[in-house]
Amino acid sequence: MKALALPLCLLGTELLASVAAPSLPPAGSVLRSEESASSSLSRAIALSADKRERILALDPEQVTEIEIRDLLSQMPAPHIILIHGGLLPVKTRMKSFTRFLTGMGYPEASIRNPANGACTYGYYDRSDKIAGIIAWYYERDGLRPMLVGHSLGGIQTVRVLHKLAGDSADRLSVWNPVTGTDEKRWAITDPLDGVSRPVVGLKVSYATAALSGGLGRVLPSEWDMHAKLRQIPDSAEEFTGFQKGLDILGGDFLGSGPSNDYHATGQAMVRNVRLRSLSAHSNLPDTSGLLKDEEVRKWIDHYQPGGTPGGTTTAGIGSGTKSARMVWAAEVWHAIKKHWVLEVQRLVRAKSPEDYAH
Repeated sequence: MKALALPLCLLGTELLASVAAPSLPPAGSVLRSEESASSSLSRAIALSADKRERILALDPEQVTEIEIRDLLSQMPAPHIILIHGGLLPVKTRMKSFTRFLTGMGYPEASIRNPANGACTYGYYDRSDKIAGIIAWYYERDGLRPMLVGHSLGGIQTVRVLHKLAGDSADRLSVWNPVTGTDEKRWAITDPLDGVSRPVVGLKVSYATAALSGGLGRVLPSEWDMHAKLRQIPDSAEEFTGFQKGLDILGGDFLGSGPSNDYHATGQAMVRNVRLRSLSAHSNLPDTSGLLKDEEVRKWIDHYQPGGTPGGTTTAGIGSGTKSARMVWAAEVWHAIKKHWVLEVQRLVRAKSPEDYAH
């Protein structure tokens, strides 16, 4: 029992979240509301022919800082739902990742909760509610959201994917993040084609879970995911799972072996990335400090993932002594840029110029 004392004490950081109320941002920090936010479709309608061609010409795998600054920053962006694994300090570290994303050029309004300005959800937030919020954002913006989870938040990320896939219920309600209410409807009108479609069956464009499993599995709230944690359904277009050795908190069998690998149950593109074993579990999302070093920022901006879908890539190959935080930030940022471009291109292609005139 003494041998488990330290790991269980560390896990207590995660448990604090289940009894704590989410904090509100400072007055005046709420970024947008249902009434005042500009419509992504309206912004797409306003595109000139030249800008439309430039958007469609972007290479999703090679998005540059200049393209973000001069082109993508003028376009809508998919909402990113960040899910942390605990309250403090884990929640603070996921907030640091918010600052990293905005520092790299991602719109802050596409990360924060439109009602209260909060930038993260907790693993204790209801998975069906998060799934319903994803449907609300897609119906409103025409851009499929992204999910980023760390530790217990990664387990919740995969749970949300299974909810959207209909693994536990054949219908889900739309949830309004502005009012915080269940809208008592189980379908949305697809903004790209006007067709009514159920919440169950919707997809996110990208999802990722980092260092999820291990001692997190002992919590009763996580028992329903024992057999499903490493199985990724088609409710994600692309998924990246991050693991590392010597990780009792978030790794199965100390993070060693194939039991930590995620697998697609269908057509989802799934990658597994192994980080350096000596890196800390809880500090992984604490990435805002990386922006202070211009060379590090450039390395992240030009980073290209290795490996192939379905396999396990050992991060750090070709990156020397780069820290796990740098590699994780670079991997996730590359995927976010990629799917930002793909979602905007999908939005632009869905409407012809003639449609924009109506």
